[in-house]
Amino acid sequence: MKAILLRAVGGPEHLTLEKVPDPVPGSGEAVVRLRAAALNHRDAWIRRGRYANIKLPVILGSDGAGVVESVGPGVDGGWVGREVVVNPSLEWGDDERAQGPKWRILGLPEDGTYAERVKVPAAALFDKPPLLSWAAAAALPLAGLTAFRALVTRGRLRAGETVLITGIGGGVATFALAIARHLGARVLVTSGSDEKLARARELGAENGVNYRAPDWHTQAMALAGGVVDMAVDSAGGETFAKLLEIVKPGGRIVNYGATTGSPSTIEVRRLFWKHLSLIGSTMGTPADFAGMLALYGEGGLRPVVDRVYPIAEAADAHRRMDEGAQFGKIVLGIP
Repeated sequence: MKAILLRAVGGPEHLTLEKVPDPVPGSGEAVVRLRAAALNHRDAWIRRGRYANIKLPVILGSDGAGVVESVGPGVDGGWVGREVVVNPSLEWGDDERAQGPKWRILGLPEDGTYAERVKVPAAALFDKPPLLSWAAAAALPLAGLTAFRALVTRGRLRAGETVLITGIGGGVATFALAIARHLGARVLVTSGSDEKLARARELGAENGVNYRAPDWHTQAMALAGGVVDMAVDSAGGETFAKLLEIVKPGGRIVNYGATTGSPSTIEVRRLFWKHLSLIGSTMGTPADFAGMLALYGEGGLRPVVDRVYPIAEAADAHRRMDEGAQFGKIVLGIP
């Protein structure tokens, strides 16, 4: 089969289209003939060498949708021929509260979805929502799952609450906006781009602030009328510290990333005096994945797809992500 291999860390030019052996399913596994895959920032961090336990060469990619081509021993043969979305959160474990010791994310250490075929545990197969295109279905897995767990399972967002979502335009944040609006919440957003703030308003955000302004946090508080029930953040760093000022007493902050790469220095007094809850969230359980898919199936939501590149142009797709030019998910089409 053809696949995009990463043989050395560095720039997008290290992503090359090559021929590699077809995967063969073992016990409890299935092979999916992919029709589309999607990019995540995780892929770029691995490519740059900024991720733990990198083993090269590797086929990147956590997101994929396609048709089950074959199954191994112990797997129901009825899966063959079915259109599926792959859950990249592999072997979560028995405790819903946190992942277990066998948990891992598709795309490292196992080869991922930048390929014509991918081998996964059969438990990772979920039926594709029938009304979604291949590109839209491939856009869902990692970002949609992360947003769902952060907002619903961990954050317990309720209708009528006000939520602040940082970094709109990124995949998870864009999913979070759609899910929060679907659940009846009032949504405010931040971005370093006025164009992305305008696009977020078109998608249902009530308002937003540019975080490049020195007083962005006071602007956000003013827009919210002093009432932000929950903040959902992927930036970390000083952004996270400012959220302690923004969120109302008794509120909560859910964090699922640290894209700034800088440490957060928080004022502990604000934490206890305001009775705040700081909540961590990473990916999600199979139940979270099923809940997310339901919103994009029977629930009628649709993911925001920024651009679709042919898989041979994966390097160009990574350049767009490196530039931060996207709004929504960047997808690779697989002929």
